[in-house]
Amino acid sequence: MKRNRSALIAVLIVVTLIIAIVPMLTVQADYGTNWTGTFYNDTTLGTTNPGSAQTIGGINGLNFNWGTGKPNVNGADVPGMGTDNFSARFTSTQNLTPGQYNFVVSSDDGVRLYVNGAVVLDKFIGRALTTDTVSVSITTSPVNLTVEYFEGIDQAILQVQWFLTSATTGGTQVFGTPAVVATAPPALTISVSGVKAEALRTGPYLGASFIGEVAAGTPIVPLARNKDEGIYNWYLVNTGTKQGWISGRYVTLTGDINAIPLQSTIFEQIDGAPDVGVLAVPRSVMNLRKRPSIRSAKLMEIAWGAETVLIGRTIQAGKNFWLQVRYKGQVGWIFAPFVSIRGDVNSVPIR
Repeated sequence: MKRNRSALIAVLIVVTLIIAIVPMLTVQADYGTNWTGTFYNDTTLGTTNPGSAQTIGGINGLNFNWGTGKPNVNGADVPGMGTDNFSARFTSTQNLTPGQYNFVVSSDDGVRLYVNGAVVLDKFIGRALTTDTVSVSITTSPVNLTVEYFEGIDQAILQVQWFLTSATTGGTQVFGTPAVVATAPPALTISVSGVKAEALRTGPYLGASFIGEVAAGTPIVPLARNKDEGIYNWYLVNTGTKQGWISGRYVTLTGDINAIPLQSTIFEQIDGAPDVGVLAVPRSVMNLRKRPSIRSAKLMEIAWGAETVLIGRTIQAGKNFWLQVRYKGQVGWIFAPFVSIRGDVNSVPIR
């Protein structure tokens, strides 16, 4: 009995020592603090208009959605900047725990990210809102960060944050099960809850094409939101392999929803799609809806047997799901299972 008790005491001592020497892994998701930004009234970081430079300090985090307006920092418009064709360089020094980090950068338009002077992300091109993730090893602290950004036309959005994925100690990566200290959660995340997974779709509608799933439980940084369907917010997310929309019906949000930029989709831009010589003929009286969803507004009724011009379609389980048609000057969507198609359906674009 004494021998067993002594063995138990020895095990407890070893466990205590392990806990003492294994560093606690700090899980962070941060935008950083005390950034300094220099803005230029050109898209070349002052190369063509160096005299336009305006420097602003004390910026707590790069998380901007200026929409189609002027750049606004710390509650005030940046002097001398227009609503389009400007650029900025942001710098900061951050105290980061050495380890492996994922830097998540969203921008509309171009962006570059430097870590300790080295370019780790270079997307300094005109583009719609896009999110990039890059893994960076941090070996010393503090860390010098530089972000270069430019806005061309229309929407202006910039978001930069980072996540510690694994810590290091003495140059050695910590594996196993170090104690995790939950610090501030990501400033803005969503996660699927209440169901095992949510459908990932090409647009913010129940009838948009199915392209994958998002499993429950894993926090994701939302890139944009849209409520065109009329009931729930939908969120644009990037799973690492695919980008698409999930319904907000089974989503838990952490953070301020107003910080998520509103964004239109291709479904709001294709009503003028050309005729490809294919017809859709309903086999019953059908509702023509604004978007591919029973939640979307009803535009009119289409009679049984009426010939409509088929200009687009969505897919689910390899079959036509909703059909975009033009009928009597109106463009909308009808439910595919009750429709006959005349012509080469393969020439009709999938949305």
